[in-house]
Amino acid sequence: MATIHDVALKAGVSVTTVSRVMNNRGYISETTRKKVFDAMEELNYQPNEIARSLLRKQSNIIGLIIPNVSHPFFGELANQVEYYAYQHDCKVLLCNSHMDPVKEKVYIDMLKRNRVDGIIMGSHTLEVEEYRHLNSPIVTFDRQIDPYIPYISSDNYRGGELATELLIRKGCQKIAHICGNLELNMLSNERTKAFRDVVGRNGVEHVIVQTDLNVFDQKEYERIISKLVHEHPDVDGVFATSDIIAAFALKEYIRAGRHVPENVRIVGFDDVSVASWLTPELTSVRQPIADIGRLAVELIRRQAEGEQVQPVNLLPVELIERATT
Repeated sequence: MATIHDVALKAGVSVTTVSRVMNNRGYISETTRKKVFDAMEELNYQPNEIARSLLRKQSNIIGLIIPNVSHPFFGELANQVEYYAYQHDCKVLLCNSHMDPVKEKVYIDMLKRNRVDGIIMGSHTLEVEEYRHLNSPIVTFDRQIDPYIPYISSDNYRGGELATELLIRKGCQKIAHICGNLELNMLSNERTKAFRDVVGRNGVEHVIVQTDLNVFDQKEYERIISKLVHEHPDVDGVFATSDIIAAFALKEYIRAGRHVPENVRIVGFDDVSVASWLTPELTSVRQPIADIGRLAVELIRRQAEGEQVQPVNLLPVELIERATT
């Protein structure tokens, strides 16, 4: 395997010059630069990325820890993070935690060993101490784990207001709210707080149904929604805190012989691509997923460069009305 010394010998330059070409540091003539690149290509030289990161004190790698990449929201978020990281010559190490704190700890240790420039954390576990003591740039999504660690969140409270107010305007008399487990200390719980406030102000009958701690268990969605349909047949409005839960609600109500939106109106949250693929198309509160991905990468890069960043980063939401309301 060729070394940097072999490249220097082949190009007729010093090892220092080869290093400066690879790291784009200092003035190097185009002639010399071409000699070095030609030598690297001829020798099939592959720079040692870990060694280079030690030299630069930056790896150009960002760690992304999410609960489940197969979930449409997190799949789309990962796609946006990778897109914007690549625009800044960075790569992404994707870690799929599956809500397992032990697995998450293994991933954190792995990211440390790879000297990533920072970690974007979208985890939903109850364990946060490992993140507080990372001593490297971090950004959390939809979770505030420390007053000094920056987080990104859409305006969950406003989103909850928009969804609930729409159902009330449409004449719903009894509204079901299906949400994740509120024991998880997530900023998305603000959607439920807004729901409670709006139905309370308007004196609307309501019922709240939570998932268990594994908020991504789709079999659980079927069970709790089927139970809701049969125990509360008078529900005529549903606000679900994700489009996936809303999609299961749509399926269960249609299975029960209810017509949407004539008998029951349904609103989801996130506005992932699947919302417009359903029949009828799903009304949803849109989170700005592209903006979240762009800002997450930006905050990691700015911290890595020694800049101070603001801890609270709240992004606006938008109600997208479609056929389910």
